[in-house]
Amino acid sequence: MAIRVGILGYGNIGRGIEWAVSTAPDMELAAVFTRRDPSSVKIRSNAEVVSINDIEKYKDKIDVLVLCGGSATDLPEQTPRYASMFNVVDTFDTHARVPEHFGNVDAAAKKAGKIGIISVGWDPGMFSLNRLYANCILTDGKDYTFWGKGVSQGHSDAIRRIEGVQDARQYTCPVPEALAAARSGENPELTTRQKHTRECYVVLKEGADAARVEKEIKTMPNYFADYDTTVTFISQEELDRDHKGIPHGGFVIRTGKTGWNGENKHTIEYSLKLDSNPEFTSCVVAAYVRAAFRMNNEGMTGCKTVFDVAPAYLSEKSGEELRKTML
Repeated sequence: MAIRVGILGYGNIGRGIEWAVSTAPDMELAAVFTRRDPSSVKIRSNAEVVSINDIEKYKDKIDVLVLCGGSATDLPEQTPRYASMFNVVDTFDTHARVPEHFGNVDAAAKKAGKIGIISVGWDPGMFSLNRLYANCILTDGKDYTFWGKGVSQGHSDAIRRIEGVQDARQYTCPVPEALAAARSGENPELTTRQKHTRECYVVLKEGADAARVEKEIKTMPNYFADYDTTVTFISQEELDRDHKGIPHGGFVIRTGKTGWNGENKHTIEYSLKLDSNPEFTSCVVAAYVRAAFRMNNEGMTGCKTVFDVAPAYLSEKSGEELRKTML
């Protein structure tokens, strides 16, 4: 029997989940839930599109609900609420608030006898796992995480909110010299400014003051002020032609030493190069949908992160197949 999946929210992640579920032989999309008028949401599959106000009626029709809202305001409220009704998976990515979010989801899921897997994706998610594995293996070492080159959707949105900006894309880029230094095994201390640069491509509204817009971008606290930032003004046609995708990626590196005198150096590196950030994230989420379903069927409840999920739960293959083909 296929795992019946529900999607809450039909943006970039929601559309990616729809595609990922369609490729999984052990899953089927049962419903897409939306805050919009359901008749205005056109999906690719044959699943129902349902108002979020009717979601409780689907308690017995959904095995795992994927929450595709934003981490700032949606998921802190939605994940605990819906963990009281369904097994849930979310992509909560505000690293500093993960402990608080975990506690809220854990209480709701345990009370309902459900599983909630939070912070699923590539960072947090796959990068988190690689940081953990590397720390366990090279106990005497140092971690480095680099993001990009890739589009930062939040930073792009921040630029678009500046008066006079019509459209924008912002790329986070690792500094090649910093990346090389991290890989060297010398354990350098690298500041925020030394590790990444920001590249901004901006379309101005007619009559906008380019110098003012550039200054506002470069001095924006928490976004650009701590980075070397380049602002390039281009036309809407150029933006649509050359910057229409949502690529991303990055590197997790740990360097360390072994031996009685620390004479041997080692480097562990994991990297991603993604044409589509939301589509790749959705593929990771789909694997954890499978894990949530299996773990709950075995009687597990409460909140989990990628640290708590054994790899075998992610695969559609049996343990015997995995041992034969991948071990």
